[in-house]
Amino acid sequence: MVTCARHFEGETRAEIGSILEEMGDSDPQITITEMSGILTVKTKISPKDIVKKIHEKIEDEPWAMRYTLRVIPIFATTNTDVESIAGTVMEQAGKLKPDDTYRITVEKRHSEIPSSEIITKIANQIKNKVSLEKYDWIILVQVLGKISGVSILKDEDILSVEKEKRII
Repeated sequence: MVTCARHFEGETRAEIGSILEEMGDSDPQITITEMSGILTVKTKISPKDIVKKIHEKIEDEPWAMRYTLRVIPIFATTNTDVESIAGTVMEQAGKLKPDDTYRITVEKRHSEIPSSEIITKIANQIKNKVSLEKYDWIILVQVLGKISGVSILKDEDILSVEKEKRII
């Protein structure tokens, strides 16, 4: 999933498409969603590799990334209902070792399901310790209307272009 400023979806699609082509995918599916500023990307390239490549691009040519704001790896998609989301999280929960801590982050768009319901259902199924401040993993749920994306990832797996540019 890629975010950008409102009304720059076309430019962002071209920017991401160019990077994916450099990486060897000349035919990615880049979709501008009905939600302003959000694009979805289906590619044969690993999301982590894409984040790494964009990170390197920002270090070498910070001006080359003009439209993309965030790159958020999504490892699975599912229907937007609490049971399906929790089940999809559990399919990825093997990444957590017994001593690992986690936090759950829900970003919702076009959905009436309370975030607290999603969080409670997931937390009740994962026995690891929750830590909102010092966590090893993020369980990220991106609700985009009737479809939700689910990932269990590390902080560094999510790329914020603005934060990266400030570090340089």
